[in-house]
Amino acid sequence: MNSPQQRFLEFSHLSMSFPKGDGTVSKVVVDFDLTVAKGEFVCLIGHSGCGKSTVLSVLAGLVNATEGGAIVDGREVTEPGIDRGIVFQQPNLLPWLSAFDNVMMAVNAAFQKLSRKDRSLKAIHFLTLVGLQDAMTKKSGELSAGMRQRVGIARAFALDPKVLLLDEPFGMLDSLTRFELQQVLLDLWATDKKTAFMVTHDVDEALFLADRVVMMTSGPGAKVGKIVEVPFGRPRDRVGIMEHPEYYAYRDTLIDFLNSQEHGKAA
Repeated sequence: MNSPQQRFLEFSHLSMSFPKGDGTVSKVVVDFDLTVAKGEFVCLIGHSGCGKSTVLSVLAGLVNATEGGAIVDGREVTEPGIDRGIVFQQPNLLPWLSAFDNVMMAVNAAFQKLSRKDRSLKAIHFLTLVGLQDAMTKKSGELSAGMRQRVGIARAFALDPKVLLLDEPFGMLDSLTRFELQQVLLDLWATDKKTAFMVTHDVDEALFLADRVVMMTSGPGAKVGKIVEVPFGRPRDRVGIMEHPEYYAYRDTLIDFLNSQEHGKAA
């Protein structure tokens, strides 16, 4: 049996069904099983509609599974909690607050016993790490999409969560900004290696970031189809990864699996 450290994050027989308008039930995810070790970075990929974000939403505590569920550090997930820092595709910032104040809201909730000064220093620290030291007093509504996502990343890490959840956080950004923020995320993650679970549709992003890539079958009834161990050492940089002699073989493995699922792709 795996040690608790190897099963730090666990999905056990997770199934999710939704009622349809005609009285029948749509089985989106069926018997999704996966264990993630403490400090591991896992990317989940699959076709649109296969249930990737549904799996992440169960882990976030935003929805309850029809059957089974998720466990973090030995405790079943039943509701949202500050032990899970979340970065969504849209960072959901309050536009009338500054970047600093948006991060401070999270820090205040997570570290009520710290002094105001220490909480402020924590927010400043993470905003600086994501490159916003000169923009932290700007209202989030005045920031570019990439800068807003930097605030979202800083906010998630500032919680000092047990697990970092990322739901296609760079999916709406232009290529240059996406590449830049992938590196920011990877560099920040490397400082203390939070257990990370990320949903993405981008195979190159998955190979750049992850220790393992988990591929979902297409629905209905999607589940874990194949898991690929990513062999590239850390620390990583994009040029080094793309020049690795095995990079394109691994890339083809992911693409071939996704192509094999194309016939079952959900609408």
